[in-house]
Amino acid sequence: MRVGRTTAALAALLLVGAQRGAAANDYPTAARADYVLGCMAANGNTRLALERCACSLDAIAEQVPYARYEAADTALRMQAGNLGERSAMFRDPPGVRAAVEDLRRAQAEATLRCFQ
Repeated sequence: MRVGRTTAALAALLLVGAQRGAAANDYPTAARADYVLGCMAANGNTRLALERCACSLDAIAEQVPYARYEAADTALRMQAGNLGERSAMFRDPPGVRAAVEDLRRAQAEATLRCFQ
């Protein structure tokens, strides 16, 4: 009986790990490429920048599901677009603010992990 319980516990841990890995990999390739290219442009377009920027996005993807990342990224782009009063709809709602805060927190952690 003890071996059966151990096997079941191990299988459960592997399943949880696989689900976490799947969540971290739900970012479309184009979104990953866009992030890494922008990050590289801001960090010197070197091989080291490529490695650090890819690490950074992987770290963000571990913490923020793609749908939430996309919402925060869209809000930040719209806020930066100088739309005047129209940008308020991408700044003021609590859900938008929370998504942006989640992304910024994940970016800060990614910077600590990948750029130090």
